[in-house]
Amino acid sequence: MKHPYLLATSLVIAALSPIYAATPIDKNGGLSPQAIEQIRKSYEATPANKAIHNAIANNSLAVLAVNSENRNNFDDHFSHRVPSKGITNQRSSGRCWLFTGLNVLRAQMMAEHNLPKLELSQNYNFFWDQLEKSNLFLQGIIDTSDRPADDRTVDWLFSAPLSDGGQYTGIADNLMKYGVVPIEIMGETASSKSTSKMRQLLGLRLREDGLTLRKMAADGADKKALNAKKLEMLGEVYRILALNLGVPPTEFTWTRRDKDGKAIETKTYTPLSFYKEFAGNDLKNDYVMFMNDPSREYYKNYEIEFDRHSYDGKNWTYVNLPIEDIKEMAIASIKDNNAMYFSCDVNKFIDRERGLLDINNFDYDSLLGTKFGMNKADRIRTHSSASSHAMTLVAVDLDENGKPKKWLVENSWGNGANDGHLIMTDEWFNEYMFRVVVNKKYVDPKIQKILKQQPILLPPWDPMFAPEE
Repeated sequence: MKHPYLLATSLVIAALSPIYAATPIDKNGGLSPQAIEQIRKSYEATPANKAIHNAIANNSLAVLAVNSENRNNFDDHFSHRVPSKGITNQRSSGRCWLFTGLNVLRAQMMAEHNLPKLELSQNYNFFWDQLEKSNLFLQGIIDTSDRPADDRTVDWLFSAPLSDGGQYTGIADNLMKYGVVPIEIMGETASSKSTSKMRQLLGLRLREDGLTLRKMAADGADKKALNAKKLEMLGEVYRILALNLGVPPTEFTWTRRDKDGKAIETKTYTPLSFYKEFAGNDLKNDYVMFMNDPSREYYKNYEIEFDRHSYDGKNWTYVNLPIEDIKEMAIASIKDNNAMYFSCDVNKFIDRERGLLDINNFDYDSLLGTKFGMNKADRIRTHSSASSHAMTLVAVDLDENGKPKKWLVENSWGNGANDGHLIMTDEWFNEYMFRVVVNKKYVDPKIQKILKQQPILLPPWDPMFAPEE
C-alpha cells in the first residue's frame, strides 16, 4: 500500500494534471509537484542505501570514505632531498606564504654559512607587510577617489582592505626593502600567532579611513591634503601594529655560534645588513614564478592588476606552463640542493594522520554512488579548486627512468606526521599543484624568453588568485 503522504501527493498531482499536462515542468524554473514526484522516485530506499544512510548519519563523510586499500605499502623514501632543519608553526594565521619564503631562505643561509641552527622572525616581516598593505589600500582609495562608490575596483578595495595571506612577490618586495632578523630578536606574540581579531580591527579602521579620504576628495581636497591625511592614518595603523606585534628593531646585536653552541662572532646589524651578509639574494630578479593553470593558455606571461603587497612593489606576475615543464625545473633545483616556494590546494584529499596528499586517499564516488569527474581546468573555472596554501618543496622520489613518483614539502603547521612534512603522490601533484618559484639558473632559455613578453593583464578580483594562507 502506498504511504499516506505519497498517496496524498499523487491525488494532488492528479487533480492538477490538466494544468501540468500542458505546462512544461521547468517553464518557470521552479519545482512543481510533478517534478518533486519524479525526483522522489529517483531515490530507491534499498537495504544498501538504508545502510549507507545509517552510517553517514552517525559518522563523518571523510572517515567513511577512507580508501583502506590505499593505506598499505606506504613508502616515505626520497631519492633526492634538500637538507632542512626545524619545523616552524604559523599557528592560527594566514602567514604560510611568509613562513615558506623565510624557510627557503634560511635553508640556504644555513648551508652557505654553516649555521647549525637558525629561524628567521616571521613577526618582523609580518609587521611591515601589514603596514605596507594598509598603505596600498589607502593609496588605492586616493587613486580611485574620482570614481563612483559602486565602481568595481572601489568595491573590490573595500571588500578586502588587507589580509594576512599573500604570495611570493610580497616576500621579495618585503625582504629586499626591510631585511630579516633572527626570531630571537623579534619573537611571536599572541596576535601574530592568531591574527584574526587584529586583522578584523585593522580592516574596520581602514574602511572608515577610506570613507574619510573619499569624502575629503569629494569636498575638493587636493592630493597633497589627501596624502597628509593618509600619513596620519598610517601612524595610527603603526600604533595598532606595535601594540599587537611589538616595535620592529632598526638594529640589533647577534652572536653567531658553532654546532656546539660556542660563540664565534658577535656583531651589530641592521635588518638589511644582516640580510645582505647571510643571504644577499636578489629575490626580485633572480627567481621566476610558474603556474600550472590549464584553464588558460600555456607559454604566456600573466600579471594580476593591483595584486601586490606594497604600493611601490611588483604586481603578481607568472608564466603559465604545462605541468611537465614545471616538474623538470623543480627536479633540477632539488638535485642542486635548492628548496623552492611552492603552493597548492592543500585540503583536497589530505590524510593528516599520515601526512599524505593522494587522490586515492578517499573514495567518495563509491560511498555516495555518484561520479566527481571534473578535470583541473574545469575545477578552476567553476571555483572548485585554487591555490590555498604555500609550503617549501624539498624532495622528489624518482624512478629508474627519472620520472617522479612522489614529492615532499616542508610544512608550517608544527610537528606532526613525517616530522612536519607532507608527502604528495605525483598524481596528486598533477591535479592540485598550482605554483612554484624557481631560480632562473634552472629555467630553460626558451622559457626565459617568455619573460620578455608583455604580460596579459588580469583583474585583481580574478577568483583564481586568492592569497595563500
